[in-house]
Amino acid sequence: MYGWIGTVLRVDLSNQNITKEPLNKNSAEKFIGGRGLNGITLYREVGPEIDPISPENRLIFGVGPCNGTISVGSGRCTVTGKSPLSGVFGDSNFGGNWAPELKYAGYDQLIIQGKSDTPVYLWIDDDEVEIRPAGHIWGKTITETDKLLRDEIGDPSIQITYIGPGSEKLIKFGNIMSNLYRAAGRTGMGCIMGSKNLKAVAVRGSKGVKVADPQSLMDVVQKAYGILREDKVAQLWKDQGTMCLTDKYNLLGTMSGRNFQDPVVDVSKYTGEVFDEKYKVKNRACMGCPLHCGGFNEITDGPRAGYKWGKIEYGSADNFLSRLGLDDLEFSMEACKYADEHTVDAIQLGGSMSFAFECYEKGILTENDTDGLRLEWGNKEAVWKLMENIVNKRGLGEILAEGSRKASEIIGKGSEEFALHTKGLDHVEADPRGLMAWGLAYAVSSRGADHLRALPAFEMSITPERAKELFGTEEAGDRFATKGKGKMVKWYEELRAFEDSMETCKFICRTELNSPGPLAEILNAVTGLGISENDVMLIGERIVNVERAFNVREGIRRKDDSLPRRFLEEPLPFGPAAGHVHKLEPMLDDYYKLRGWDKKTGIPLDKKFEELGLQEMIPDLQSIRKKDSNTPSD
Repeated sequence: MYGWIGTVLRVDLSNQNITKEPLNKNSAEKFIGGRGLNGITLYREVGPEIDPISPENRLIFGVGPCNGTISVGSGRCTVTGKSPLSGVFGDSNFGGNWAPELKYAGYDQLIIQGKSDTPVYLWIDDDEVEIRPAGHIWGKTITETDKLLRDEIGDPSIQITYIGPGSEKLIKFGNIMSNLYRAAGRTGMGCIMGSKNLKAVAVRGSKGVKVADPQSLMDVVQKAYGILREDKVAQLWKDQGTMCLTDKYNLLGTMSGRNFQDPVVDVSKYTGEVFDEKYKVKNRACMGCPLHCGGFNEITDGPRAGYKWGKIEYGSADNFLSRLGLDDLEFSMEACKYADEHTVDAIQLGGSMSFAFECYEKGILTENDTDGLRLEWGNKEAVWKLMENIVNKRGLGEILAEGSRKASEIIGKGSEEFALHTKGLDHVEADPRGLMAWGLAYAVSSRGADHLRALPAFEMSITPERAKELFGTEEAGDRFATKGKGKMVKWYEELRAFEDSMETCKFICRTELNSPGPLAEILNAVTGLGISENDVMLIGERIVNVERAFNVREGIRRKDDSLPRRFLEEPLPFGPAAGHVHKLEPMLDDYYKLRGWDKKTGIPLDKKFEELGLQEMIPDLQSIRKKDSNTPSD
């Protein structure tokens, strides 16, 4: 096989059993790798009766055929499991160099099941795989863990993923960090890792990856490099990373100020330009990437002088800025570092805290409930103390460590209004009242309120002519219009699913490369498959439907493909999008029709699964329909 190695590594921590299985070639061609192969594996091995933090859940690390080659932006890895936060499909994606190293060690997928009686870490050294004691690093932050493991193994160049104290304590949105600065942030994959008493996975590989047509690969990569050099947006990513989005969202009037109460705020102290000029030391790239949008930052003066860490992302930083009524960038940097060190998803952490702050504002929570903290917008001391309480599961923090949805169920008193989540995952970044396609994408995403499942960037950039060509109407390029948005979100979801299965970075794919043709060219050069542009979208559609089938089996229906009431009924109070609410229902009808899903229930129809070659799931869907029809309605 070209691109793929052909081996799946399976580790059962309950009985300390390590096995190597052949990669199913048919599955590889149908689902490609990474997210796609992980999704079908999860469906087959984890049923609705399985508790996410039980030994029966899986933690699956998946890489793609392009990892370990010169394919542009091919340093990504997907981690998948049944989410402890949402109870439905969960995965997260991270970059760097860990994924190529797993390929070089000889594996396309790592499946971890069971639970160790004591803390352990996994050491993969090509064909030699060991489960080693980790009691001496359990409880350590990731900085401490990283140094101890590199010293113990005696090789500073090994690639490591690990969890910190937050994930060990089974915070439901615990994440996984890789090589200090790369986060598999969303849906609680670190919580699964902690539930298995697995502290880290360290990898060293010395093998290669066979490519079907090296010259063709060199040609398409050089073409891609030329596109990226000339693309102004790509160069902005390179210089400022995602912090450049601060100005963008503020100009659109879609900021998350005070838990999405303020769509426009003063961002003058923390724009991407300010961040780049004041704190950047050096850029850093994932493997195979010419943009090197990651990097290192340092604070050289003032009360936080001495701070050094990897470049923060807007999605994380804003949770300790406008979302909590703050404008202190250095405070946000410190808070994000604290979250990383303890492996807690900064986005969900900010969501849980802003929920609590609004509950305090509305009188639902008092100082008697908050351990004496005055949860007033902009109160940095209260933010920091509450963050520590969440990470250590103390007082109110123990409730908020469950995520805002569960916390609102515990607190009650109408607090559910201020838990801004979809399917248990908190909203982030752009207010959907000012971006109709983004809101639809949040609502239907398989892992909850997630901007990256579709990332419908054309809504803000496409020409009317191109909008009509791709999505049937010029209105698809109007961010306040609903026409064409079902088709736009479907198109993007399928493209992103394919990219995630190649394990190619979405930053790379926000340029002229953002179409099926270039992706097919790259994959064909690596694997020799000879797929077409239509095949790209068909494979992406298949992956989206597998994840939907998993969620339907877990009880997800149309009612769950929704948005918080604030976005649907409360008009934006001021700014460029003032007066708008999100108009979900007509777009959802259109989306379901295009998907071949039942408009009333959201359950996929058998015909669609026959078209996609997913016959193995049809009996499950039929059984679910029968059960639903026999269940009395409210």
